[in-house]
Amino acid sequence: MLRAPISISLCAATTAVICAALCAAVLGVLLKTGLAWRLATDIPNERSLHKRPTPRVGGWGTMPVIVLAVLVLAPSLWLIAAGVAFLAAVSQIDDRRGLPARVRFAAHLVAVLTLIIVYPAPVPWWILTGLAFLMLWLVNLYNFMDGSDGLAGGMAMFGFGAYAIAALIGPAQTHELSWACAAVAGAAGGFLLFNFHPAKIFLGDAGSIPMGFLAGAFGYWGWRSGAWPIWFPALVFSPFIGDASVTLIRRLLRGEKFWQAHREHYYQRMVRLGTGHAATALSWYLVMFAGIMLALFGLSLSTGLQWGIVAGWAVILVLMGAAVDMRWRRFESLTKKTKVER
Repeated sequence: MLRAPISISLCAATTAVICAALCAAVLGVLLKTGLAWRLATDIPNERSLHKRPTPRVGGWGTMPVIVLAVLVLAPSLWLIAAGVAFLAAVSQIDDRRGLPARVRFAAHLVAVLTLIIVYPAPVPWWILTGLAFLMLWLVNLYNFMDGSDGLAGGMAMFGFGAYAIAALIGPAQTHELSWACAAVAGAAGGFLLFNFHPAKIFLGDAGSIPMGFLAGAFGYWGWRSGAWPIWFPALVFSPFIGDASVTLIRRLLRGEKFWQAHREHYYQRMVRLGTGHAATALSWYLVMFAGIMLALFGLSLSTGLQWGIVAGWAVILVLMGAAVDMRWRRFESLTKKTKVER
């Protein structure tokens, strides 16, 4: 594993701090002036975890800062910045007026396919097809995780921070990618100041959809440029990928529409079991931090050991999920018993 020059690392850290300050300033103004409430507000319903109407304006603070930082510091990633701006615009319309699922999915597909077609990796077409599917899944993953205080913001700060470090110290040092990822991590930190419990704002579609695209696009770019192996992005974001994937599969098996709002994610069940928003977020931060440490450590190992780490971590996550499922079944059983007794 290579060591990045101090000046390059300092630039990445400075980028993160500046982007955090800019994002926090924008969101602070939106909240103080009351404009946040007029742009987009999430009204609680029976599927919501929060009880008060909350502005969904995180995208207004994070995305302009991220796009500007990428264009200035990492011009080679201009197409990714363009994809972020495009998805943020489409998603803001969805936040304000609502768009059919097919229109939203078409926009996601355009952004992902454009990146892969313009910058294809030298691999067979079927691998690129699989990667496109995974990137589309990541685009929607953040939207699924935007319903609990502090979860989406912390997920982005830790995940893109890991990307930034790996791009600095990896076998192929990619400084522009590191700076771009540091910008996202910083902006996420600025958003987290208002999103941690009790949340004053959420990302909204205009923030969560582009953020998911960034997770996939930067992950693809880093693998394509040799900054990290193909397993690295999946391991970094594994707790959230696992949660969303298991929940989706369960809903599909029951014939339900997976894109509709619900409260079946593991993080939602933890909150409903009484863990609370803050403790749930901190628990997920700890799990994600452990996965990131394993991922960064694995970069210096042989290919066989790397995949061994991936497999071992997957087993640990499965056991964690099984523990939550067990508690949930007990909770449901007790709830039904109480209703019968009444």
